[in-house]
Amino acid sequence: MSEYKINPTDAAPADIELQTWPEGTLKLADLSGQWIILYFYPKDSTSGCTTESCGFRDALPDFSAADAAIVGVSRDSVKSHANFTAKQSLNFPLISDPDETLCNAFDVMQLKKNYGKEYLGVERSTFIINPEGDIAYAWRKVRVPGHVEEVLNTLKELQGA
Repeated sequence: MSEYKINPTDAAPADIELQTWPEGTLKLADLSGQWIILYFYPKDSTSGCTTESCGFRDALPDFSAADAAIVGVSRDSVKSHANFTAKQSLNFPLISDPDETLCNAFDVMQLKKNYGKEYLGVERSTFIINPEGDIAYAWRKVRVPGHVEEVLNTLKELQGA
């Protein structure tokens, strides 16, 4: 387990700097002063992850209008993120976390089962981080259909709109 155990109202770990596509490197502190939608997903170019990422892509103008940045995180390489971004025309950064540093900080590495085998994998999760750097809302075990709309509506509620 990590040194962090993230819950709503906790401060987000702002100092973890990782490689991203296309920016180069990014840490949450770089985005301070604005709302951040940070979503963790298992793997580039898989059906659920593609649907979720394209949902955030399509809703980016609405999130931008609400002064919110979108950032995706998976354990995939920067090269994989570059291919995924190009293929899906994604318009926000993807953090590469192969060592699971940010994943562990947000406690999204969970025991999963697939075809009877157990393994540690990324639990699809989304966090809204407020401009002060605190977690304002968290979703665990996300189901993709309707999720992006729910995140946007929750963001607007948190902002008092």
